[in-house]
Amino acid sequence: MNNDNNMSILLVDDDQALLRLLTIRLEQQGYQIISTDDGAKALQLLQQFPVDVVISDLRMPNIDGMMLFDQIKASFPTLPVILITAHGTIQDAIAATKLGMYGFITKPIDHQELQKILSSIATQKPLENESHWAKNIITRNDKMLSMLDKAGRIALRDVSVLITGASGTGKEVLAQAIHSASPRAKQPFIAINCGAIPENLLESELFGHTKGAFTGAVLASPGLFKEADGGTLFLDEIGDMPMSLQVKLLRALQEQQIRPVGSSQSVNIDVRVISATHKDLQQAMHEHQFREDLYYRLNVVNFTLPPLQERSDDIPLLARELLRQSAAKHQVNVIAFSDDAIQLLVTSNWPGNVRQLVNVIEQCVALAETTIIPKHLVEQALSANRSTWPNLSDARDAFEHTYLRKLLNMTDGNVTRAAFLAGRNRSDLHKLLKKHELDAANFRQM
Repeated sequence: MNNDNNMSILLVDDDQALLRLLTIRLEQQGYQIISTDDGAKALQLLQQFPVDVVISDLRMPNIDGMMLFDQIKASFPTLPVILITAHGTIQDAIAATKLGMYGFITKPIDHQELQKILSSIATQKPLENESHWAKNIITRNDKMLSMLDKAGRIALRDVSVLITGASGTGKEVLAQAIHSASPRAKQPFIAINCGAIPENLLESELFGHTKGAFTGAVLASPGLFKEADGGTLFLDEIGDMPMSLQVKLLRALQEQQIRPVGSSQSVNIDVRVISATHKDLQQAMHEHQFREDLYYRLNVVNFTLPPLQERSDDIPLLARELLRQSAAKHQVNVIAFSDDAIQLLVTSNWPGNVRQLVNVIEQCVALAETTIIPKHLVEQALSANRSTWPNLSDARDAFEHTYLRKLLNMTDGNVTRAAFLAGRNRSDLHKLLKKHELDAANFRQM
């Protein structure tokens, strides 16, 4: 059964097997699931990620279902809570409904009964999650959730942000989310790829120009900085910006003023800058290809997005949501992947990251002849996608990162041993670790 409402659910149960089983079952029905085996963690998650329903076990250590319900009622009085209970505790559950519990289900779980309760909630309550700032970032990966927690807090502070990560990891999506969570959310979000515009045009794109400033300038242009005034300017692939423009960008950020090409007058601006790159800017600084002063101006707060390979637990979630979106866009009746198709997606390599996953799923939807996408169709799409290779720099960086992580895991973070196994000296290895923002201490067993 497919759930058209796309409701988000927080599952709480200390029984890991039941938690996993229920997660899989509900995800197959189209629900967005966040899960935890701890009541205290559940309260933290609710602060970070608004959901439509909470489903919690009654008997849990530390914070049990009733205690969790009490705290949810105090902080989120309109949030529906469904209690999972054994037959011996039904009286407790009935008492809870009198206090405002939306409903309860007994073990073993009757999924039809649970679906009835969820459908009832969907018809009575609009989806609050639609306005959630991170609604476009689909994840249950611990590292991603931790990063989003930090991003939500940083969004409220008007500081420059640098987002790093391989191509296709979703740097612009994160930038948009930070903007949406910020006090500037109602103002423009303007994005530009600094590597996609010729050097002679990039300055006027950013800072604007007067009429007649150069050949072809038949009309004046305010420039993207001015268009983003009051909001956020996203400078994608900042590592590709020419050195001559880096100086002017630094001046604009320092003075909060821009000077359009051909003008003698400066214009005040109020813009938050979020930048992104797949390049190693520290290495670029070492090679005198990126200004150190600009780097520190842009990199007040840094976020590094992991490659899809390091968040494989997110692939089923992403695949199902991307499938839903693609099917709706193309108006075709495709509702799910077969189990072996999902398994293939999880175990495949993704050098193109989320962008490649989107491409594969688009191909699957376009070629699907049944409501369920079979494994062979995924294989076909993956095979066709292998012709779309990352560039050599991206491929080398991805290999280096994976290799170094495995090396540090093998040596428990011992840099001397790692350098020996790699056939490099300690100094060289330290440079590589710094390049990939890896701390050997994080790999040492406690």
